[in-house]
This record gives sequence, structure tokens and C-alpha cells, in this order.
Amino acid sequence: MSYPPQNPYGPPPGQQPQYGYPQQQPQQPSPYGPYPGGGGMPGMQPQYPVAMPGGVKTARVLLFVLSGVNLIGLVLSVMLLGGVSKASHDVSAYSAADDVTAINVSKGLLIAVIVLIVVFTVLAITLALQFANGGSGVRVGSIVFGVGTLILSLCTFPLGLVHTILGIMVIAFISKDESKYWFSRPRY
Repeated sequence: MSYPPQNPYGPPPGQQPQYGYPQQQPQQPSPYGPYPGGGGMPGMQPQYPVAMPGGVKTARVLLFVLSGVNLIGLVLSVMLLGGVSKASHDVSAYSAADDVTAINVSKGLLIAVIVLIVVFTVLAITLALQFANGGSGVRVGSIVFGVGTLILSLCTFPLGLVHTILGIMVIAFISKDESKYWFSRPRY
């Protein structure tokens, strides 16, 4: 038996707490039960992160890395388009029509690839810049961007391996609960 006997409900009414013991307040259960979706009492505000969580920062950095890799691919594609254009000027008028058609198709495909790279680069930079103050639309846009990157990188698999890995990582980091809380926090 311990001395003095401990009362889990604190001292009886009208008495001062004993020296060395903190004053205890009885914890009463809520008559309403847990608040659906929040876990707290009705009327209480949920706790939102004040600083950007680590997973969100990582996803943001990965989007910047993806845009840098896209810029490298853009430079290489423009150089390749220049080489194909130069080759098309060297083709003589007496060459086979199949050669001219193949060169024109190659130029058209390279222009389409360049446009696609520019669109994905601008989208990656725009999304990454919106992480600090964007809402749930930025989160959804980042997930859609990651899926689009993943699908396009699987079409060019050996060359798109870096994009495949980075796209999967962006999707994984943005899909976490901490990211959901960050993007759904109130903005003033």
C-alpha cells in the first residue's frame, strides 16, 4: 500500500491538493462519441501542418529534377531535328520518294516530341512552384502529371527509365496522408 492513498479523481471538493501532487481534472467522455472524419470533438479545428512536410518537399524537388531532365531531352531533340533538316536538304531531287517521305515523317515526329517535352517541362515547373500555396488541385494535378510521365516513359522504356522511376516517386510522395493534409490546409 502506498502512502498517501492516490485518488485518480483528485482531492474531494472543498479540499486543497496535497503538497507535491499536481491538481488533476477528471476526464469525462464525450456524450456525442467521436467526431466523424476528424477524431476530435465537434467544433474543434483539425491540426494542419505549418511547414511543408518532407514528402511534399521531396515531390517538389523531383518535379524540378524531371523538368531538368526534360530540358536535356529538349536540347537533344532540337539538335536531332537540326541534323534531320540538314539531311533533308542534302537529299537530291532525284532521290526516291520513299526517302523524302521518311525524312518528312521523322521531322514531324521530332516536332511532336519537342512540343510534348515543352508542355511537360512547363507543367512540371508550374506544379512545383505552386506547392507552397496551392490547394488540392495542385495535388491532383501532380498525381495526373506523374501518371502521364509514367505512361509516356513506358512507351520509350530504355530511354525513359529515369522518367519512369521519378514518375513513380512523385506519385508515391504526393499520395501520402501528410501531402493530403498539406494541400487541404486552410489558406488565409
